[in-house]
Amino acid sequence: MYARAVLQRLGKAFPNDRQYSSTRIHLQNIAAKSYSSYDEKNFAALCLAPLWLGGIAAYTYANDSESTHCEVVSSATAAAAHASHASQPHDPTMKELWKQVLARLSRIEDAVTNSKRNTSTSACVDVVLGAQWGDEGKGKLVDMLSKSYDVIVRVAGGANAGHTIVNDGKKYKFHLVPSGILNPNAICVIGNGVVVHLPSLVKELEDLRQMGVDLDGRILISDRAHLVLDLHQQVDGLNEERLGRNKIGTTKKGIGPAYSSKMLRNGIRVGDLRYFDDFQSKLRDQVTFYKENYPNLNVDVEAEIENFRRLKDYILSITVDTIAYLNNAHVSGRKILVEGANATMLDIDFGTYPYVTSSNPSIGSVCTGGGISPNRLQGIIGIVKAYCTRVGEGPFPTELHDRNGEHLARVGAEFGTTTGRPRRCGWLDIPQMKYSTMVNGFTELNLTKVDVLTGLEKVKIGVAYWHQGKKIEGMPSNLQVLESAQVEYEVMEGWQEDISKCKRFEDLPVNAQKYILRVEELLGTHIKWIGVGPDRFDVIERPHPLQAAYKH
Repeated sequence: MYARAVLQRLGKAFPNDRQYSSTRIHLQNIAAKSYSSYDEKNFAALCLAPLWLGGIAAYTYANDSESTHCEVVSSATAAAAHASHASQPHDPTMKELWKQVLARLSRIEDAVTNSKRNTSTSACVDVVLGAQWGDEGKGKLVDMLSKSYDVIVRVAGGANAGHTIVNDGKKYKFHLVPSGILNPNAICVIGNGVVVHLPSLVKELEDLRQMGVDLDGRILISDRAHLVLDLHQQVDGLNEERLGRNKIGTTKKGIGPAYSSKMLRNGIRVGDLRYFDDFQSKLRDQVTFYKENYPNLNVDVEAEIENFRRLKDYILSITVDTIAYLNNAHVSGRKILVEGANATMLDIDFGTYPYVTSSNPSIGSVCTGGGISPNRLQGIIGIVKAYCTRVGEGPFPTELHDRNGEHLARVGAEFGTTTGRPRRCGWLDIPQMKYSTMVNGFTELNLTKVDVLTGLEKVKIGVAYWHQGKKIEGMPSNLQVLESAQVEYEVMEGWQEDISKCKRFEDLPVNAQKYILRVEELLGTHIKWIGVGPDRFDVIERPHPLQAAYKH
């Protein structure tokens, strides 16, 4: 009776899908054998079964030749952790057995992690990505983690992305330079997938120097990275004017036109500066091409050429083949952290098209924009704000137009780093986050700006979309469907206590803990970091429940 009840509960932790049926049967057989060696009424055995199942699932999928099925491993270990947390045995003998099981699970988890690494080296490539519409707080976590990495990389986007980091009372703003530059021991790389406006890059570097950041020998740029020209920025603005009411809401930094030139195969790359005569010809050809399509374009091509002539020696001194550099760094055992820009819902392929950016700020950009093989990736960290924001136009299902939205904007200081525009605010959107998690395969999450929710009487979580009386499965590609969708909400009790000084998860108000645990439950991915304030160290690191149980 007890065994059947536990198995039924555990069955909910596994997807009800044909591809998992054989493994589910295998686990049930193993569980039956495990129970045969115990009295059915043995309380400890009842608790240990989920732990064994979680371990077996992890081992099975880690050795699956077709795929690792990370979501199943996550679900199984979550079920195991829940059982261990709910029912700690008090008998000394069973307590020792419990420790042995947890130790075995810990070793299995290590095996799962290590199976994702390149077997020839202990180095890893970890990735930090925005999980919503941007402005989630990616830079803050990168800054915090960067001390553990040797190389920090940007692989997509341009100066349209903005990170703000507060460090010792100083506010640092980043647009092109990886925010890991604040770690004095890290090399920062601008990869081939980034589009670069060189005057903006040089100004950003100079601003950092004036704030005391040592940059000597610490910044590299790909010779394959495409240039954003002044004409691209003008064209960006002209395009927005043409669209009128239907404008995209771009930052007018020239990102879209620069990527357009790249795809039209008439773009200019950083490495072209080495051959300056050819560079000048290419630039003049670009101006001629765009003037044919934009008669109002007003570009002083000779002035821009002179500006490039002035900058080229410095730029070429930091220009390298970053693809070779990054792969050599990995082979030599150096740890690499990829710093995402923008976010998944702004992805040109996966986002709310056409209200998106012109690159792929999701997981694929690590390969295409950095030249890093997917089999070298280890941790994929999703950054998700405890509520939701969006800059510019486009659908936003959970958007608020009431005092709650005003609270989020005011307390969260929701103004764009790049444009200064006010951000639209809304409740956390679980269907959107599930979609983002599916696309990127997040292994861990950082839930940021939880402190901004302090002071709200009630906190809502959007848990489902409905359209014309039917529940929507997945993220609709049709924007009319998304804009007209009704959101189903769960309502939770808020909290009034200041949480900015909290250092442990247990220090948080009970209602804040409940909110975080509910989000984790809905997404099925461990929330490892929790943002509780604006400063760079206002972050709670929360170990996986299995690790916490093992320590005790």
